[in-house]
Amino acid sequence: MPGRCNRVRIIAGQWRGRKLAFPDGEGLRPTPDRIRETLFNWLAPRLPGARCLDLFAGSGALGFEAASRGAARVVLVERSAAVVASLRANRERLAAGAVEIVHQDAASYLRGAPQPFDIVFLDPPFGDPGALQASVCPLSDAGWLVAGAGIYLEMSVKTPPVGVPDGWALRKDKRAGDVLFRLYSYRAQQ
Repeated sequence: MPGRCNRVRIIAGQWRGRKLAFPDGEGLRPTPDRIRETLFNWLAPRLPGARCLDLFAGSGALGFEAASRGAARVVLVERSAAVVASLRANRERLAAGAVEIVHQDAASYLRGAPQPFDIVFLDPPFGDPGALQASVCPLSDAGWLVAGAGIYLEMSVKTPPVGVPDGWALRKDKRAGDVLFRLYSYRAQQ
């Protein structure tokens, strides 16, 4: 039903237990708690002080969770105006000064001036399998990823295999129901 408000909770950190509200949106499907818990256990040593990019922010669950757990800067990129409004409301409610919200689609954002990130979240709508592949290659262009950056990919198990650049090494790989999620590490090309 249009206009319905959904909620997802932050699992740990300074906002542990707080809920993020977000509207219905096409393809909007927050990363489930169980998967987020696994992901953030994988990322725990990298998070304090990290610069994070969430290219398909949606509910903001991944980005706000990163900020809650000590990331220094989190950029949430989202194309839907209604979803951006909810992200801004959540940022305000949490007083999340480390969170920056960009109203733009992922491809346009990646055509901008590169900024170095330590962690990147790639979790596009499951109904848009091409979005994931289209965002992978531009990230490897000079300037977006620091050496050793963590890149998280989340996709439906029905998504065709995603080709990743040579400089990405698979570190973790797991499946939960219909969701396949992977963590890569970036090795800068010489």
